[in-house]
Amino acid sequence: MAVTIMPITLADVESFRECLDSVAREARFLALLEAPPLANMQQFVAENIAKGVAQLVAKDGDGVVGWCDIMPGWHHTLQHCGSLGMGLLPAYRGQGLGARMLDQCIEQAMRAGITRVELEVRADNHAARRLYGRFGFEEEGTKRRGMRVNGEYFDTVAMALLT
Repeated sequence: MAVTIMPITLADVESFRECLDSVAREARFLALLEAPPLANMQQFVAENIAKGVAQLVAKDGDGVVGWCDIMPGWHHTLQHCGSLGMGLLPAYRGQGLGARMLDQCIEQAMRAGITRVELEVRADNHAARRLYGRFGFEEEGTKRRGMRVNGEYFDTVAMALLT
């Protein structure tokens, strides 16, 4: 079955949480080390749907295998900025799904008025940095010891795309 990319729905929340939790527990790609409780995720997704936030999921059948979202800033002076988050289950990486999700998510965020997309990525995540670079994200600086996972520090790179 082909993987489809679509806006998230409330019916996707449980599977999205499982996917997020799986990627978070790898302790390599996200600031989270585990997914929030299901009730929190349901509220988060419901609010994003109501606000028209760019939040997509990649689905194989009924199961969520990846996500991409751009959360708008909530301060008045930062509402033109969006913070990018994305991830894929290991079996679905390296197949172009991340690029497909990112392309659609950026387009949706731009339609919603986002003109700056920001992210922070671990410096040693070379695949993600290459992907973002292909989309025009530029590195804006390195945060030394920007993340700490299980007592080990990692530098992070701030990147942004101006649309």
